[in-house]
Amino acid sequence: QVQLVESGGGLVQAGESLSLSCAASGSIFRINAMSWHRQAPGKQRELVAVVISGGSTNYADSVKGRFTISRDDAKNTVYLQMNSLKPEDTAVYYCNAVTMGPWGTRGDWGQGTQVTVSS
Repeated sequence: QVQLVESGGGLVQAGESLSLSCAASGSIFRINAMSWHRQAPGKQRELVAVVISGGSTNYADSVKGRFTISRDDAKNTVYLQMNSLKPEDTAVYYCNAVTMGPWGTRGDWGQGTQVTVSS
């Protein structure tokens, strides 16, 4: 069993910043990748940013230069620093972790945290 607990969402004005965090716990031998996704009302869930074991990162074009993903392996935690927020960044943000444990490799989702950016 793997649990992901997210925190840090909220309401901000355009141009402001927010930081999200997601802590993984449970039967984890190794975290292969952690990522952030978002889903706006009426839209499909989309990948925002991913960081893999070793530290390589990748971002959606819409957030490049504004968002930064990072991870703390000692804490099994991934962060998303969001700067210069825009109203179109409004969505529920979900954390995902691909982990290796006693039962093999699995992917898990957090419960989601709301980010609202007002214009």
